[in-house]
Amino acid sequence: MAIYKELVKKISVPADKKIKQKAYLDKGLLPIIDQGHLLIGGYTDDSTKAIVCDYPVIIFGDHTKCVKFITFPFAPGADGIKVLQPKKEILPKYLYYGTQYLTFRIEDKGYARHYQHLEKKELSVPSLPEQERIVTRIEELFSELDKAVETLKTTKQQIAVYRQAVLKEAFEGRFTLHCSCDVELEWLSVEETHGLPAIPKEWRYIALSKLGDLGRGKSKHRPRNDPKLFEDGKYPFLQTSEVKAAKQYITNYSKMYNEFGLQQSKLWSKGTLCITIAANIAETAFLGIDACFPDSVVGFTAYENIIPKYIKYFIESQKLRLWAFAPATAQKNINLNTLEKLIVPYCSIQEQKNVIAEIESRMSTCDSIEQTVDTALQQAEAMHQSILKQAFEGRL
Repeated sequence: MAIYKELVKKISVPADKKIKQKAYLDKGLLPIIDQGHLLIGGYTDDSTKAIVCDYPVIIFGDHTKCVKFITFPFAPGADGIKVLQPKKEILPKYLYYGTQYLTFRIEDKGYARHYQHLEKKELSVPSLPEQERIVTRIEELFSELDKAVETLKTTKQQIAVYRQAVLKEAFEGRFTLHCSCDVELEWLSVEETHGLPAIPKEWRYIALSKLGDLGRGKSKHRPRNDPKLFEDGKYPFLQTSEVKAAKQYITNYSKMYNEFGLQQSKLWSKGTLCITIAANIAETAFLGIDACFPDSVVGFTAYENIIPKYIKYFIESQKLRLWAFAPATAQKNINLNTLEKLIVPYCSIQEQKNVIAEIESRMSTCDSIEQTVDTALQQAEAMHQSILKQAFEGRL
């Protein structure tokens, strides 16, 4: 057994070589390795940022516990990586897998630093031929496991594609009996609907603003995160991330407005449909409580001739289209006017009910399959750890 820090040489990462994430390029001469979960975080065209060392090296994410095996020149991200070079008595790949094994045994302390705990761990170091045998066996087993994981991930992608296909077909009238529209509304002209998908002759296209009241949340006070808004708060204040995280109804929140905060905002009623228009565009959920939300969320209150859940699913079907309206900026967003002008395929109340029932039946099947896939992916990760545990405890 050997202490981990005795098996590696730490390579210095000069401060003038570190690159902040906002300076990352989508492509360039030199890859940037940071502590994120992706192997390559971004690129730079500045070759002087390259770390000078012999390859391969092990990269350890001090905050994230990510472990990477790097065989090519790279520039370092701004913070949190340890560049570790294996010493002569240990094979690089053996150290790489050994680092993963030890990392699993370190308690996750959030955004705290973890290398101080890793370097004190002990790792068995057999002869070089035995290290080679262990590495070969690990990679054989990992190869089989990776094939299974790839199949599972492909299945998840196919489920996502199927979900969008279900929504598309639902709002083209493929799942209903084509009842006549039972309410007189201000229909759009043929010119206004040119290029939109064909719908049943009994259906009509209409602007979303004609089907309910739309209003942005409010947060007049600046800065919006001023503690003065939240001290001794008693009114739930929702954020776009909490809309996205909700399945159907939003009941979880991390902040609460006080009376001063409420004066800067508005208390929306339980049942309001929330639609995000910034950061996470076109995420939807209903308020499960009375709550405030910022101007990055739009509240929709339906008129009598429309079922709110019908609009919820329609917005979800238009996610890619709504993202296309967002300007090419770092913070993606659309404005309220974009939603107001969004053209909705309108049908009778009975057909709306049929559409909702058909969507939910198919989505329920998707949920069941996805849950099975997620369970299998978790089991694969557990198997990954089990293989390493057996390898480094002499049982492989």
